[in-house]
Amino acid sequence: MLEKILIVDDEKEIADLIEVYLQNENMDVYKFYSGEEALVCIGSTDFDLAILDIMLPDISGLSICQSIRSKEYTYPVIMLTAKDGETDKITGLTLGADDYITKPFLPLELVARVKAQLRRYKKYNVGTAVPAANEIFKYAGLTMNIKTYECRLNGETLSLTPTEFSILRILLERKCSVVSAEELFHEIWQEEYYTKSNNTITVHIRHLREKMKDTGENPRYIKTVWGVGYKIGEI
Repeated sequence: MLEKILIVDDEKEIADLIEVYLQNENMDVYKFYSGEEALVCIGSTDFDLAILDIMLPDISGLSICQSIRSKEYTYPVIMLTAKDGETDKITGLTLGADDYITKPFLPLELVARVKAQLRRYKKYNVGTAVPAANEIFKYAGLTMNIKTYECRLNGETLSLTPTEFSILRILLERKCSVVSAEELFHEIWQEEYYTKSNNTITVHIRHLREKMKDTGENPRYIKTVWGVGYKIGEI
């Protein structure tokens, strides 16, 4: 089955270009030049990934991302941002986006990002097979089943994006060990760490804590080791 990709960008040339490149990768593209039309489609189509331009004439890509997450759709969302849109990038990540790419961009770079997100999404969205022992991680009321892509905290389901799930999985796999932001970034995106004004991991960690209702000065679960990284569990 072809992956269904949503593209929303009012710049027709860019949307058409992305469509061509993704279709060349045998992906089923749903393309819209306005946000309102896209919202109608989102409610009736099971997408595998969304590419959203932040600046749209009718409704912002940020609002579309928020709508996707409010409906508890967990497929990856990639935001397209302006070169100087650092605030928009952080806002997008906070609202549940998994990645962003800055305009202008190389089409092949976007294709690579799309493939990376799809690989991770499909890896943790594989049905309900009975897991082996090393596919379940537990810590202080937190349970993660990486086979069924389920995460519960004190019995309540956590609705996580693929990126949030991956970060939490890595920390649980290395429980009691500190994992640097650079290591998290490289393992998730398979890219060199962005050293210039990169807040990606920080924002995702903050969002995870919010979903876990663990945002106090001394979080119980994801702890910050200043100048080193993050960890779950005591060393």
